[in-house]
Amino acid sequence: MKKEDKSLIIEQLSEQLKNFEHFYLTDIEALNATKTSALRRMCAKQNIKLVVVKNTLFKKALESVGTDFSSLYGSLAGSTAVMFTESANAPARLIKEFTKDVRRGEEGKPKLKAAYVQECFYVGSDNLDALVNIKSRDELIADLLALLQSPVKQVISALQSGGNSIHGILKTLEER
Repeated sequence: MKKEDKSLIIEQLSEQLKNFEHFYLTDIEALNATKTSALRRMCAKQNIKLVVVKNTLFKKALESVGTDFSSLYGSLAGSTAVMFTESANAPARLIKEFTKDVRRGEEGKPKLKAAYVQECFYVGSDNLDALVNIKSRDELIADLLALLQSPVKQVISALQSGGNSIHGILKTLEER
């Protein structure tokens, strides 16, 4: 590969790293063409960009961004595919869904190597369940709003139910 081609790829990967908040490093080497195609379709449906990269070029792209990604360098071995995403947990859920049919004791592909999610590093496939349970920014805001609205709803409900009973008592007294 020519040096110009390599620098162009590094530049494109650096742009992807700047454009997407989260990314997952995965191993999809053992997938056949049918399964790879199915994985790409699932990624496209969930707005996840799947890119197979050369480890050395991706490492150079990580170095060029400015953030210290040295925790991920050990995961850049063998075949590597990167899942770029805006949603913190979408790739983890996709990997879990895609590998749910794998029998116990076998290792499913795609396999999580590492992830950079919400400015934290997750190295190793044992972090998959933790990544699945991470809530996105929108989910956290919705939970916070629900918590803030709960006391107000209870007060309004109490006032409304109390108003109905007072109205009933006054109506009974009026009829006497």
